[in-house]
Amino acid sequence: MLVAFDFDGTLSDSEMMVLLGEEQGVAEEIADITERAMNDELSYAESLRERADLLFRLDDEAATRAFSRVELHPGAAEVIDGLREAGHHVAVLTGGFDRGVEAALGAAGVEVDTVVANHLVVRKGHLTGRVEGPLVEGTKDVALEDLADEVGVGMADTVAVGDGANDLPMLEVAGLAVGYEPKPAVEPHCDVVVESMAELRELFEDRGLL
Repeated sequence: MLVAFDFDGTLSDSEMMVLLGEEQGVAEEIADITERAMNDELSYAESLRERADLLFRLDDEAATRAFSRVELHPGAAEVIDGLREAGHHVAVLTGGFDRGVEAALGAAGVEVDTVVANHLVVRKGHLTGRVEGPLVEGTKDVALEDLADEVGVGMADTVAVGDGANDLPMLEVAGLAVGYEPKPAVEPHCDVVVESMAELRELFEDRGLL
């Protein structure tokens, strides 16, 4: 099977943009925009560009410090390892940033099969305020469908795990939609809701994935 996870708020409770905002002194502004986006009050692409623009001229060393603080939820690495050992293809589909995902996975000593993420543009040692990547304008349903086709898995054999409004597209097309502490606007679209990695592991065991 193909199991796709959102990252910020799902595999991790470290909000990358907020950590970057703390380095820039704009964490409160970024958190407000993030909350509005997760509650589906403005488009994800619009919110992402607004937040990235607040990071204009942030020193890349400061960005690296922020990314190094990104951590997985306790138990997340074990769930990922278990899924991969069981032969499933594990993916991270995130509107967050490749550097933060890689830092957190590396710190936890765990790997996934595919990461689809965005990237903050750096020029001359500073962030430019621009963000690039497949999930700025692109949506997670298309990313999940493309990946399923690539690895030869039918959509009925896909699992999506997410929490925010930008996860809705993949939750709606996946064979099993799992809400991980989902936002109120997201919960009605989930087949099942879990509140911890322990509950998620138990769900996967009950469904025969582990």
